[in-house]
This record gives sequence, C-alpha cells and structure tokens, in this order.
Amino acid sequence: MSGQIPPPQYGAATPEDDGNPLTATTNALPSAGVAPRKRAAGVGPWLLLDSSGQTQVFEAGKQAIMRRTGVPARDLRILDPQLSYPSSILGREKAIVINLEHIKAIVTAQEVILLNSDPSVNQFVEELQNRILDRPNLLLPFEFVVLESSLEAVCSVMENKSKTLEQETRFALDRLTTKIDTLNLETVRRIKSRLADITGGVQKVRDELEHLLDDDDDMAKTYLTQKLESNLLDDEEDNPDCEINNVGRKQVDVKELEMLLEAYFVRIDGTLNDLFTLRESVDDTEDYINVMLADKQNHLLQMGVLLTMATLLLSAFVVVAGVFGMNISIELFDPKFAGYPEFLWTVGGSTAGCVVLYVAAVAWCKYKRLLG
Repeated sequence: MSGQIPPPQYGAATPEDDGNPLTATTNALPSAGVAPRKRAAGVGPWLLLDSSGQTQVFEAGKQAIMRRTGVPARDLRILDPQLSYPSSILGREKAIVINLEHIKAIVTAQEVILLNSDPSVNQFVEELQNRILDRPNLLLPFEFVVLESSLEAVCSVMENKSKTLEQETRFALDRLTTKIDTLNLETVRRIKSRLADITGGVQKVRDELEHLLDDDDDMAKTYLTQKLESNLLDDEEDNPDCEINNVGRKQVDVKELEMLLEAYFVRIDGTLNDLFTLRESVDDTEDYINVMLADKQNHLLQMGVLLTMATLLLSAFVVVAGVFGMNISIELFDPKFAGYPEFLWTVGGSTAGCVVLYVAAVAWCKYKRLLG
C-alpha cells in the first residue's frame, strides 16, 4: 500500500527531544553508577498494534503522539482517563479518535495506538488481532476493522452489564415486594443508582452512533485508507500540466460504513430499550411499595383515631370514679342505702354508657367517611 507510515523509533529520550519521542520500555534500564531518570511530564504507557497484528508497548508524551498521528491536542484530551468526556468517534485528516467506554484509541490507516491503562484492553487487543488475521476474508480496511472491534467490545460489555443488572434487579424487587424493610430498600436504591449509570453510558454511545450516521461528512472523514491512497492524486493536482478532475474522488460513498454503524446502532439501541424496560419495572415496583406504605399509614391513622376516641370515653368513665372518690355526702355513700348491687349498677351503667358512646362515635366517623 502506498504512503507507508515510517515505523516508530524506540529509544531513550534525549534533552534535545524534550522527552517527546516514543520511548521503548525495554530500553529504560539505567547504566551502572547512573541514577534512573524520572519519567517526563505527560509521558504514559501506550500500546501499538499495526496492520499485521504485531503489538508493542511504549512510553510517549502527548506531543509525540500528536506528531505521529496528526491528532490535535483538544482531541487527544478526550482520551485522558482522569477526565470525563462523553463517548465520541472523531474522524480527522490522518486518524480516527475513539473514546468508547474502556476503549480509548487513535486509529490510522496502518496502526492503532491504545491508551494502555485498563486491564480490559488486553482482551480487546486479542480479539482485534484475530479480526486482523481474518481481514482478507472480511474485505474491510484496517480502520474499519478496528472500529468494528471497538463497537463489538463496547456492545458486549454493555449487554453483559445489562443482563447481570437485570438478574440482580429482578431478585431484589421480588424480595422487596415480599418484605419491605430497610435492607431491601437500600439494596434497590443501590441497584437503581447502578442502573442510572449504565443507562447513561449506553445512551452516550447510542447518541454518538446516531450523530455519526446522520452526518455523511463525518463518516467520510473516517475513510483513512482511501485518503491515504489518494495522496498520489493530490500530488498530480499540484502539477499544472495534469488534468484536474477531483469531483468523483472527493465524493466518498459511505454506504459501507453506514451499514456497519447501523448494525451496532440497532444492537446498542436494543440494550438501551432493555434498560428502559428495567427502569420501568423499578418505577412500577416503587409505585406499588408507595401504595402499600400509604395503605399501612392510613390503617395506622385510623387506629389512632379509634384509640383517641376510646381514650376520650375512658376519661368519661374516670370522671365517674372521680365523683365517687370525692368527699361529699350523697345517699349512695350512706351505708343505710348503698350496697353491692347499687355499686354494680353504677359501674355497669357507666361502662355501658361509654360503650354506647364509643359505638355511636365510630358509626358517625364511618358515616362521614373518616374511617374505612
């Protein structure tokens, strides 16, 4: 293929290089009697995978990566794991910047440079190597093989998270509907928080794919191999003796990429719909729990009303006892007239009167629909 990018130069950085060239980790052994040099500011580990499937880990600064790939600093910033940027697929003149969950990579027409800061990158690299070996059968340019592998890895991770969370959610909701207590409520609260995080991540990936599918110019920028092969035509256009006919060359047919992105868009959209359905189940369960709690609260309020009325009427009965306890002269206190039957009639009459008043009060509350 024409326009071969020169291989990376690995070696120790010199002061003239300002710590920017790619530095192989295998050449970092200090000489005897010489103190090891500190890592330059902004230098970090990167993993390079070329179009033949060969990998190599190296250390490089941002300036070196920018010079090698032609990616501006503002695009390279979105790959910083310490910063929070939404999912994005950016097509540039010589590279594609991919920031999809744990996949943070810069793709050129002949190599991919990944930020080697996540252990899950190793599994992605293995799957990408297998795809590269099968690329002659797939008839896809290198950058699309990397892009498809990235989307496959991200979709698989999202689907696994969604399925795992769905199982945990169903189990937690069943326990909560069976027994409403603090532990089950706290479990559902944590699951709801995780559901919101996963849904947000899936939504960002879906929105980025939708944005890319809606813009043919952005999709055309990702055809790096085609742009690399057209460099010869650009050189011919600079020659005034050559006939300029660049209309057909600049009109890139994006149907190939559109079909690839559409397949993964449908897949990630299905995952998002499953998460929305799961969120609706959680919301429905919360509504059911709120209804149950409200019903219990109503029963407690009704019980409180009944106890209040009973206490009020019992206080009236206590008034009768207080009257008998007063030091006043009435015939009922006179031993000549009072006896055990009179005492029973007095107590029984007071009790019956309180009961009648209580029943009347309850009937009146039900008539006024104050009690169920």
